[in-house]
Amino acid sequence: MSISILNGLMSAGEAYLMTGNPMMAAGMGAMGALEPGTSGNLAGNLGNGAMGALDAQDENFQVMMYAEEMRHQDQMQVQSEAFNEMMDEKSEQMREVNTLRDVQMAQRKADDGIVKKFVQSITD
Repeated sequence: MSISILNGLMSAGEAYLMTGNPMMAAGMGAMGALEPGTSGNLAGNLGNGAMGALDAQDENFQVMMYAEEMRHQDQMQVQSEAFNEMMDEKSEQMREVNTLRDVQMAQRKADDGIVKKFVQSITD
């Protein structure tokens, strides 16, 4: 059994990139050092490490996109609530105007009735 320090270091680096756990990386490094190292293993370990780094970068990008989507949804919610409050206020103002208009019409009808009775009392 031979010990390959370079293979152990590569295995440890790959494990750390994939898991982020230093204990796991140390264990994988020890196991990698005990297995026979070849140039194929070295190239495979480099490729796996690079692929792990690309996967981590892609995952970070996806998390950032999700955070941006959440921020956008929060902004849309704030705008929607502001719009709904404005429309509720406008509806309330319109109800008040309609009520005042109804009262004004009732007052005109009452005034017309009084004027008619007055005219009738003068002509009788």
